[in-house]
Amino acid sequence: SSPHLVQVRERIRINGQPISRELFSKYFWLVYNRLEETKDPVHGSMPAYFRFLTIMAFHVFLQEKVDLAVVEVGIGGAYDCTNIIRAPVVCGVSSLGIDHTSILGDTMEKIAWQKGGIFKPGVPAFTVAQPERPLEVLRDRAQEQGSPLYLCPELDAFERDHQSLELGLAGAHQRSNAALALQLARTWLQRRGCEGLRELKEVPPVTELMGRPVPLAPTFQPTDAMIQGLRDTEWLGRTQVLSHGPVTWYLDGAHTTSSIQACVRWFRQAALSRDKPHDGSEVRVLLFNATGDRDTAALLKLLVPCHFDYAVFCPNFTEVSVASNADQQNFNVTLENALTRCLENQRTWTRLLEEKAGQDPWLPTPLRAGGLLQAAPARGTLLLVPPAPRPLNSPALVFPCLAQALRWVAQGRDPQLAAPTATGAHPHPAASSGAVLLREAATVRVLVTGSLHLVGGVLRLLDPTLSQ
Repeated sequence: SSPHLVQVRERIRINGQPISRELFSKYFWLVYNRLEETKDPVHGSMPAYFRFLTIMAFHVFLQEKVDLAVVEVGIGGAYDCTNIIRAPVVCGVSSLGIDHTSILGDTMEKIAWQKGGIFKPGVPAFTVAQPERPLEVLRDRAQEQGSPLYLCPELDAFERDHQSLELGLAGAHQRSNAALALQLARTWLQRRGCEGLRELKEVPPVTELMGRPVPLAPTFQPTDAMIQGLRDTEWLGRTQVLSHGPVTWYLDGAHTTSSIQACVRWFRQAALSRDKPHDGSEVRVLLFNATGDRDTAALLKLLVPCHFDYAVFCPNFTEVSVASNADQQNFNVTLENALTRCLENQRTWTRLLEEKAGQDPWLPTPLRAGGLLQAAPARGTLLLVPPAPRPLNSPALVFPCLAQALRWVAQGRDPQLAAPTATGAHPHPAASSGAVLLREAATVRVLVTGSLHLVGGVLRLLDPTLSQ
C-alpha cells in the first residue's frame, strides 16, 4: 500500500505487520544490486522510488512465500507499475474521486477509464456505487477485457437478524469499503474451495443503478472471521482519534473533494456533536496542508462550516532541518516552495472567512516565502517570519515545520510535545497568537487533514513508538 505514514516499511506488510528493518535491508540491497548488475550499461537507469518499492514488494512476497498478496495501485491503474499482475484472483475499484488530474485526467470518466485498466480477462471485478457516467465507463472497460463486473450491495444487505456489522474504522464512507472487502475476500475463499460459500453466479440485474444496469453481486452470510476482521480493522491516519489530555487530535488523510466531504461528516459526528464542556471553553483548530496539483481552495471551502477558531498551515516536514528523517523527505519539493504554498492557503482561508462573515478580518498582504526565510546561524535552521501586521489577532497562521505547529497548538498541554518557551525554543513571532485561549480552554479539538504525508508527520511526533 502507499504512501507510508511514518516509515517506508509500512508499505510492505506480512500478516498485517510492516516487515522488519532486517528484512527490509536484506531485500532492498538484494534487489538493488541485481538491478544494478543487469541494467543496460549505456542507457539503463534505476527504477524510480515507487517502481523500485513495487519490484521489491513482489520479490519479498515471493521469497517469504505468502499465500495471498493484496496489492494497492499507486496512481490510477492502467499505466501503474503494479498493473503487471496478469492473472489476479479478483479486482476491486472503490469509490472514485478527482485526484492526480495532471496524470489521470480532469473528469471522473477519464479517471474511471484509468481505474478500469486493472480488469483482466476472466477475472471477476467488483465496484461500489458510482455516479452514472463513470460506472458506464467501468462497465465498458470490463466488457473490453472480458472481465465480469459486479456491483457490491450495501453493507446493510449483509446484516442478518437486525445485527449490525461493527466496523473498526469510523466514518460512513467506510461502509462501502467494507462491502467491497467482503466480496473480494469471499472470491478468494471460493478459489480456495472453502466450504459454506455459495458459488458466485451471474445474477440478472435486479436493480438499475441510476439508469444503467451492472449486475448486483449476491449477498451472503459473513463468516465469524469476516465479522471479526471488519470489527478489528485498524488503519492509521484514516478517521483516527488520539486523546492526549485536554487536546484531542482527529487525523484523516483526506485529500480530494469527496474524501474531505467524508472527513467533515466524520469530524462533525465524532467531535462537533459533543456537548461543549461545562467547565470552560472549547477551541477548534484546523491543521492543513495539501500537495501536488490539488485545488486547495476547493478543499478549504468544504472545511469552513466546521467553525474553526484557528487554521494552521505548515509543510509536511517534521523539523525545519532537512536531515531529520529520510523516510519523510520529499526530495522533489523545496522548503521555499512548500512554504509559498502554505502562505497561499493562509490567504485563501482568510478570504473564505471574509466572504462568510461579510466583513474584513485580519488579512495578510501577499508575500512570497523567499522574503520570509531568515537564516538563524546559531541553530542552523530557517525561521519563518509571518507577514501579519497584527499577529495576536490572526485566525490563520503559517509555521515552517510540524514540530513548531504542534507545539503552538498544544501549548504544553500534550505530554508528547515539548512546551513552547519564550526564550527561543519557539522562534515564531506569532506564537503568542491564541496562546492564552489554547492554554485555558477545557478542550482543544484539532483536525489534521489535507495530506497523508501531513498526517504521517503528525503521527510521528505524537506517537514516537511508530518510529521504532
